Amino acid sequence: MYNITLGPILTGIGGQHLGPAERELLQHPAVGGVVLFSRNIASPEQLSAFTAEIHDLRAPRLLIAVDQEGGRVQRLQRGYTRLPPLAKLGQIFENDPEHALALAYQHARVMAGEVLSVGIDVSFAPVLDLDRGSHVIGDRSFHSNHKVVSALGARYIDGMQAAGMCATGKHFPGHGSVMADSHTDDVFDDRGLADIREHDLQPFVKLAPVLDAVMMAHVCYTEVDAFPAGYSKSWLQDILRGELDYHGTVFSDDLDMQAACSKGIMHERVWSALDAGCDAVLICDPESARSYLGSLQELLPHSGDYLTRLHGNPAADYSGLQSTAAWQKWNSILEQQDF
Repeated sequence: MYNITLGPILTGIGGQHLGPAERELLQHPAVGGVVLFSRNIASPEQLSAFTAEIHDLRAPRLLIAVDQEGGRVQRLQRGYTRLPPLAKLGQIFENDPEHALALAYQHARVMAGEVLSVGIDVSFAPVLDLDRGSHVIGDRSFHSNHKVVSALGARYIDGMQAAGMCATGKHFPGHGSVMADSHTDDVFDDRGLADIREHDLQPFVKLAPVLDAVMMAHVCYTEVDAFPAGYSKSWLQDILRGELDYHGTVFSDDLDMQAACSKGIMHERVWSALDAGCDAVLICDPESARSYLGSLQELLPHSGDYLTRLHGNPAADYSGLQSTAAWQKWNSILEQQDF
């Protein structure tokens, strides 16, 4: 086991076990964590063994993250509760706010409990973007109204944290009001700052005190900065850290995405994000990460406690979780709900 302070890179890996190439990648001192995808997951048993193998590589242990939002963004599927998209909770809120708030808590408890039970520390959730026309956000958002997003988001965070998982709000300062998909396109939001403050920014303003982490949007808000928010000192230092007085962990979104390429090659993207104020950056393509780390000549700043503070605190392993009365109750409620 390597006793190395964690670096600021979260990398993707290929396959469902650690071969020599994966071990070498994850033992690089610039790496601080792993982002898992469906390609890495076969069953709860396989995943539990896989995450244990990853955690055993380093001390302090690498952070293991995944996207388990529900709906169309759910990496853990076979053997796990099929979670509805967050927009379903927003629809219920319109007629029965109390029921929707209870469901948001239960959704989060089931999601976080299952993810933690197989050795994953963090699901990058909840989505706090507004549903205002974005192709990539859409039903991943609770609602188009920021007050509804804030209310449901608060209960969702309560559920995650009660299960032992830290909450990550995304995508600051709001990706939901632009149509283009930052995975495949450069994305520009030409609205003035006052409009963004009035709408998209509000859930982050309300929930900053309880969010453990924030993930940045690869959106260029042209009236604020010439580069996407994850590269912007205006958004990261002046507004997020300054105005919102935010002290949690800040992640970039995946630097392999098209909208992240405006800063040039990977070396420039990583340093631009870190210099702007990100504590950790994601490089989710394993080959891209391997190429970047293989050519790295200088030391990257370590992540301090910004990653270790996000380590999960599972209440039970997978089999133990499924035998608890609370999990059975909430799972039953979600499965019986007419979504």
